[in-house]
Amino acid sequence: MKTDTSPLFLGLLGVTVLVLAQLPLFCGSSAASEKSFLGSVKETTAPFDTHSVQQVQPIVEATVPANERYQGGSFRVLARKSHIQRYKCSSCHTDKKVLVKNGAALTHGTVELSHGSDTNVLKCIDCHHPEDRDYLEDKKGRKIDFDHSYQLCGQCHFRQKRDWTGGAHGKRVQYWAGERVVYNCTTCHDPHSPRFEKRYPATYAVPLN
Repeated sequence: MKTDTSPLFLGLLGVTVLVLAQLPLFCGSSAASEKSFLGSVKETTAPFDTHSVQQVQPIVEATVPANERYQGGSFRVLARKSHIQRYKCSSCHTDKKVLVKNGAALTHGTVELSHGSDTNVLKCIDCHHPEDRDYLEDKKGRKIDFDHSYQLCGQCHFRQKRDWTGGAHGKRVQYWAGERVVYNCTTCHDPHSPRFEKRYPATYAVPLN
């Protein structure tokens, strides 16, 4: 019988011998070799953790834990008191009688109160606590911290608050990953004049030919 000694046959024979020689490393009957092989795979393969996503950068503004929960759990809200120029209110609103003439106009003259219907415009005392001016007050007489003013807004604007809690109304501060931080109602809306002013849509310059 004639033996095939062509280069192609010899090459295939050599590859076959090399593969057979390496088989004990991968599928040998030795328990030690199998453990060594499987162990090396496990050490290099880290389990995928869906809860380990971290925020890329920290939120630079002050936040507070929201006193509300939604289907995704707890979240945080931008603090409000740090943006109020004359807070604390009790620094002026004390038990002493105000002797300054036109004191309200001097201290709050820039406030334009346009909140409510045309026939029932809200007054200061409708939202601010009548005694402790460092707090707001809802219609049930409960004190509300300025940082959690959304609790006061929600007693009338309950649909908007529901959407805000779930993420359909308002805006997330930044990033999609990490802990959820959202704008407070008063971050976007002036609490004294919450309606946005009408304006023309943004336009761009058309180049002349």
